[in-house]
Amino acid sequence: MSPTSSNQPRRALLLTGASRGIGHATVKRFSSAGWRVITCSRHPFPEECPWEMGPEDHIQVDLADQDSTRAAIEEIKNRLEGGLLHALVNNAAISPKAEGGKRLSSIDTTIDVWEHVFGVNFFAPIMLARGLMNQLAAAHGSVVNVTSIAGSRVHPFAGAAYATSKAALAALTREMASDFGSRGIRVNSIAPGEIDTAILSPGTEKIVEQIPMHRLGTPDEVAKIIYVLCTETSSYVNGAEIHINGGQHV
Repeated sequence: MSPTSSNQPRRALLLTGASRGIGHATVKRFSSAGWRVITCSRHPFPEECPWEMGPEDHIQVDLADQDSTRAAIEEIKNRLEGGLLHALVNNAAISPKAEGGKRLSSIDTTIDVWEHVFGVNFFAPIMLARGLMNQLAAAHGSVVNVTSIAGSRVHPFAGAAYATSKAALAALTREMASDFGSRGIRVNSIAPGEIDTAILSPGTEKIVEQIPMHRLGTPDEVAKIIYVLCTETSSYVNGAEIHINGGQHV
């Protein structure tokens, strides 16, 4: 250990959508590697989440509301040690359903729902990245946008607004990689397929039959790739979208 290493602030991750599924697995993956994890969601910190400093490093924010998001950005800046943010993972997303849990088509989705979905799934990620750009640049940080297999093909369960917001986020990732790269910030995305979380829809087993690996992915399998994209292992990976779906897209 070098004489100065103990004086260096811990690497810091800002994660949206941390309370369940992929987000929760991501918290555990980074926390176990010694990172400080700052979480954001519209809910208070869940008491059942056992990571260190969880309540103190949780910020309640409505990502659909731009004023709330701006206020959260200022709060995050105040909490960062040395003004350094090493990683931003934009994982929070909403996928409204029709009555009975059915998918909302492009015909059935109201404009209000379109705007709400894009507010959380698309506008919040770019607002956070731009608002924290100096802190990311100071740490030569990494941004990971969580897209979806639904962003590149019509999905039987994901609604039209969710799917198109994820397609837009994939395109935004490329634009950000080009724009942020000169500042020393890498921007990539991951596109999960059918992951074994609490939000799986009935009928998923029929999709599993068509996946070459014949199984669902686990949240930790996604979190491991997110971790790689935020560390030196992927130091020359920029503007990529990594498919995590067992070959479902081939």
